[in-house]
Amino acid sequence: MKKIKLFSLVAMVLSLFLAGQTAHAKTSKVLFNSEWQYSETGIDKPSDSADHWQAITLPHTWNAKDTVDQVPGYRRGVSWYKKSFKANKADRHFLHFEGSNMETDVYLNGKHVGSHVGGYIGFNIELTDAIKTRGKNKLLVRVSNAYNPHLIPSQKSDFFIHGGITRDVWLVSKNDALIDRFEARADNVKDQDYTTDLTVFLDSNKKVKARLKASLVGPDGDLIATTERDVEVDKGQSQETLTLNNVDDVKLWSPKEPNLYTIKVELVERKRDRSLDVAESSFGYRWFEQAPGEGFFVNGERILLRGTHRHEEIAGVGAAMSNEQHRNDMQLIKDMGANLVRLGHYPQDPEVYKAANEIGLIVWDELPWCRGGKGGEQWEKNTEQLLHEQLAQNFNHASIAFWSLGNEIYWEEDFPGGGRDEILVPYLKKLNDIVKAKDSSRLTSIRKYYPGSDIVDSFSPSIWAGWYGGAYGQYEEALVEAQKKYPNMIHMEYGGSSHVGRHTENPIDSKGIRGAQVSVEEAVNQTVVKSVAKSSDWNENYMVDLFDWHLMVSESLPGLTGTAQWAIRDFGTPLRPENPIPYVNQKGLFDRAGKPKDSYYVYASYWAPEPLCYIESHTWTHRYGPQEGREVSVFCNTETAELFLNDESLGEKMRQQGQFPASGLVWQVPFSEGENQLHVIGRNGDEKAASDETQVTYYIGEPGKFERLNVTQRKLDNGNVLVEVAAEDKEGRRLTTYSDRIYFSALGFNDALVDGFGTPGRSSVIEAANGYAAIEVSPQDEHPIVVQVKTQNVKGVYVEVAAR
Repeated sequence: MKKIKLFSLVAMVLSLFLAGQTAHAKTSKVLFNSEWQYSETGIDKPSDSADHWQAITLPHTWNAKDTVDQVPGYRRGVSWYKKSFKANKADRHFLHFEGSNMETDVYLNGKHVGSHVGGYIGFNIELTDAIKTRGKNKLLVRVSNAYNPHLIPSQKSDFFIHGGITRDVWLVSKNDALIDRFEARADNVKDQDYTTDLTVFLDSNKKVKARLKASLVGPDGDLIATTERDVEVDKGQSQETLTLNNVDDVKLWSPKEPNLYTIKVELVERKRDRSLDVAESSFGYRWFEQAPGEGFFVNGERILLRGTHRHEEIAGVGAAMSNEQHRNDMQLIKDMGANLVRLGHYPQDPEVYKAANEIGLIVWDELPWCRGGKGGEQWEKNTEQLLHEQLAQNFNHASIAFWSLGNEIYWEEDFPGGGRDEILVPYLKKLNDIVKAKDSSRLTSIRKYYPGSDIVDSFSPSIWAGWYGGAYGQYEEALVEAQKKYPNMIHMEYGGSSHVGRHTENPIDSKGIRGAQVSVEEAVNQTVVKSVAKSSDWNENYMVDLFDWHLMVSESLPGLTGTAQWAIRDFGTPLRPENPIPYVNQKGLFDRAGKPKDSYYVYASYWAPEPLCYIESHTWTHRYGPQEGREVSVFCNTETAELFLNDESLGEKMRQQGQFPASGLVWQVPFSEGENQLHVIGRNGDEKAASDETQVTYYIGEPGKFERLNVTQRKLDNGNVLVEVAAEDKEGRRLTTYSDRIYFSALGFNDALVDGFGTPGRSSVIEAANGYAAIEVSPQDEHPIVVQVKTQNVKGVYVEVAAR
């Protein structure tokens, strides 16, 4: 009897466990990134040969490095992904793609099960009719980023259109009736009415008598409100509404206090009282306003928008960034002290919005209508589909304040006449109406399309003072005039390019270049304009001064809504093959790998919440000048700073924001010939709050004439070897005026060069910065590598890198 009872108990526990497993399998969401294979062979069907397939993990792009290598163009075409998998028993199965660029077709067990047109947005493909729950399923995904003028963004945009499954993929198992998504609205927060209306979108394979339940959980995990009601779910797609009432004592979301609530919606079958599906979303109670002449307001409090921009790509991986990399970008922006990020020029990874919600960054979310003008019927269909999908996917994010309808939409038209105002204005109104019908709580916006300035709620003119036109000393006047002309103005792009390590003792000043375009507005045709962008050497000192001046103006101008610098990090572009780093837009505060440039510290000195000091500049390692030395600027956000030269104090200064340059933290430094140590201590009161140090090799006099390229090598911690090139005069001094383009090659082993990153040290073609350039080399196991260094005038200098 005891044995029988024990057996019965075990059987009962086992049956309960299996029942739990079955219930779990009915509704599950599994990350589907591993054990994929990839092939670039085949247009209508992939190659059958195993030789053409390689193992990969998602996210993935085939343009990770070829965008910034030295072969003109980058791969635009079709690729295939395949994967075998076993499926749990469930009523319905889906693949959820967070993003796949640009056109996607999915085949399961030889059957075409779905497609999606357009990149940068998530979508579901239902697998139910073709899936097997016994044995393995064979999945094929065809992805294309081939030229298609009927898709936005335009091919003429200033960024690469990376092909591939560039974001996470999920395998989702569901019951017959499911919650596709829900949208939450609290339209009267301004009146302290926190009633929350839910629109729940359902999808069912059969009619179901069900109960919809919703709950609201506060930032501290406490249950705030619940509601439920019976519904009759029809077959197909339908929608129902719920309302969460009696929501009191709400903690509002803001950049300073990003309070988030959790809304949970559950669909319960009434007959068997079983849960069919559950959906959750974070939610924030807040309201946004832009008042002409007064500025931008969050929850009734004026906030000066301090922003930057982000492209979804990084050195070495292109657009196939990990969630950690996405979040790191957002944290860098927050740590700098910004409160706004413009997602240029397309919807970005879900982790980006999640991070913005959680850490408190206001988001400008942009439809990828970037350049190209307007197309025909197919173009309109694709564009409106993407807009609807973007609104649906991102609706609940507390951080989104702006729905941008595009950028430079008239420019570089892809279709004859597609850039004409009589074509664009009515269509822009149509898109604006679509957004407003869906969401009246946020602001619509657009940049650099002047006939549309009064269509949207918030408009950005193009003002590039001191870069594409005029001088940075004209910035305040330009802003004041724009505020008069466009009462709904916000300034969403400014800045310029800097080549890491390139410095000058005499950067262009606030009056700009003689003979340059007087207007600070960006000219359409840059080829006929004289500007700093075209006529300077892109040194870091100039950009430090330009940003310092811009911040001095924007931080004190009455009624300004805000500004956003372009951009947080350098990024790849097909339009700039002759830049100092070819195919890289070098306007970032960080280089393409995420290393800060000097200009980053200007922003941090104005905005960063943590104490900071930075001596300009750690990459300015060699300087020339008179016996009495040179000026050195220090960027601190502390109350005072004290600079030391070779352990001797040069005095303490008080930081005075509004004084140019460097808020008054500038010292005349009597450098000695040779090596010099600089050290700064920043203090708040009597307390040391921040410090920095750097080393400078100082030469008394002027640089000599070019004599040679001195090529050396040193081992790096990652096991690679850094081959360094220094231009020298006949006395062996660094020739800081040397800026020729350097070409690296590894004879017989060119793959040994760490290339295709678009960064200093990882680009085989790069302009010298103050007479210096370098390339990483990966040593071979058996053979030494001969690295050749040449320029237009130097036919070859060689160094041998030993075998590993």
